[in-house]
Amino acid sequence: MFIPLGVDHEENLLVTEEMAISFLGPGAARVLSTPHLIGFLEMTARNLIKKYVEPGEDSVGTVVNVRHLAATPIGMHIRLRAETVSVEGRRVLCRVDAWDDREKIGEGTHERFVIDVERFGLRVRAKSAGQ
Repeated sequence: MFIPLGVDHEENLLVTEEMAISFLGPGAARVLSTPHLIGFLEMTARNLIKKYVEPGEDSVGTVVNVRHLAATPIGMHIRLRAETVSVEGRRVLCRVDAWDDREKIGEGTHERFVIDVERFGLRVRAKSAGQ
């Protein structure tokens, strides 16, 4: 596994009703929820790392530090970006950013850990069986 520093990956999405908050009541502004923004940034970082790991490997999130800077209404597009800033063994730190059609809406860092998918599954099943 060799993950270069400074490589990046971008993804684009359309904000839909399923991604929007609804707890402000009927008629209120429906905007992209923070949990969805964070989830999309995590997947962008995962998809970046996935390009560089060996077959049978993937990555799992371990730390998220993201600021949601601005509201994005339903119907707008968002652009998500992840860039590697540190690789220490299997631990990969990414800078993550997001923009909508008008402005920057999120920024921060996201740490992921590269795993062997089969071994990880075995450990999870063993933990589950021990309940």
